[in-house]
Amino acid sequence: MAGGGFSKLPNGSVVVAITLPRPTGGTGPGSSVRILVHAGNRARALTRLRNLGLRAVYLRGNAEPPTPDEITAVLHHPDGMLWRARPERAHELWHPIRALLRPSAPSATAMPVRSRPA
Repeated sequence: MAGGGFSKLPNGSVVVAITLPRPTGGTGPGSSVRILVHAGNRARALTRLRNLGLRAVYLRGNAEPPTPDEITAVLHHPDGMLWRARPERAHELWHPIRALLRPSAPSATAMPVRSRPA
């Protein structure tokens, strides 16, 4: 089950923090990621994650709200979405969300492009 929570900011927006299994797979202690999303409300924050392909993301309760350091990190990022591979290791740097969801290697089924003779 994913753990997470949210913090409402003075301007009315929220920062949602959620810990999920790594979308690209993997097992072991480094297989979970902590994702931060800044949005106008909780529903919009979860919609931003679902639009990226993380379809089964739900926030139940407020057991693990974002820390002040996490809030500062996401507010200073232009996309408003960050992730870190090992939530328990605070010295790891935050990464933009697109780095988590992009494929790591080209597909083995991809056909090479051949040029036509001139």
